[in-house]
Amino acid sequence: MNTVLFAVAAYLLGSVSFAVVVSKLFGLADPRTYGSKNPGATNVLRSGNKAAAALTLLGDAVKGWLAVWLALLFADRFGIGDAGIAAVAIAVFVGHLWPVFFRFVGGKGVATALGVLIGLNGWLGLATAITWLVIAYAFRYSSLAALVASVFAPFYYGLLFGVEPQLFAVLAMSALLIYRHRQNIANLLAGKESRIGSKKKA
Repeated sequence: MNTVLFAVAAYLLGSVSFAVVVSKLFGLADPRTYGSKNPGATNVLRSGNKAAAALTLLGDAVKGWLAVWLALLFADRFGIGDAGIAAVAIAVFVGHLWPVFFRFVGGKGVATALGVLIGLNGWLGLATAITWLVIAYAFRYSSLAALVASVFAPFYYGLLFGVEPQLFAVLAMSALLIYRHRQNIANLLAGKESRIGSKKKA
């Protein structure tokens, strides 16, 4: 029962869309109305407001980390095992993808997934973040960097910890992240994908 409660709380936390909240605070247009129409940091950056994009990235990552960190912190007290931690990790991520507070229209989950990975293990998060940064710097495509990082994240986890419930949570997040980037994949193949830092069209 405690595992279910933690998972529900994680989903609700994940449902807070910082792209929408931060854009409102900064007086910017709703990120769901321009660019890729994705409520995420990369699309907020297209507004030209770097501070808003940075806060969006931070908020979305922190909520993923916080959900997992709290679950780990109270695991022994409330009898939450490895499977429960995995459930919390997936729940906060799914909350970001399909947020109950925003009519189930959410982001693609890159920052939140990174926060979850950092919550599970700092080295895991660092390795995945470095992978994203290398690909993003080399090719200037946020989506490509996310796709490559999502493929490597389960590999890093397996290399560090072997096969355990959290590995399957990472695999599930990677699969969902790739699914959410299906249009980006099509755009990349067609040469139509926007590069990092490109502003929204007037």
